[in-house]
Amino acid sequence: MATNTEIKANNNESGGSVVRRFSRRVKSSGVINKAKSLRYSTRKISKTMQKKQALRTIKKRTALDKLIKLGKAKDKRQKQAPMTKEDGNKQQ
Repeated sequence: MATNTEIKANNNESGGSVVRRFSRRVKSSGVINKAKSLRYSTRKISKTMQKKQALRTIKKRTALDKLIKLGKAKDKRQKQAPMTKEDGNKQQ
């Protein structure tokens, strides 16, 4: 992605015009657009890393389930309350 852009000032050329010429050359090369497009992109995770990550989450989940069954940890997962007749009337 590295692109060298060199601009030399011509005879009797002001600094402002040199900067404008340089910025025009950089814009036309497409370096800025490429950098902006890559700014928030993330690399894809390899399949082996995905498998390792899945195994880690399964291991953590089973350990948490075991602690919940033993009463040593609270169950923080979302549980939906059963619907009553009054709740059903409110939705209609």
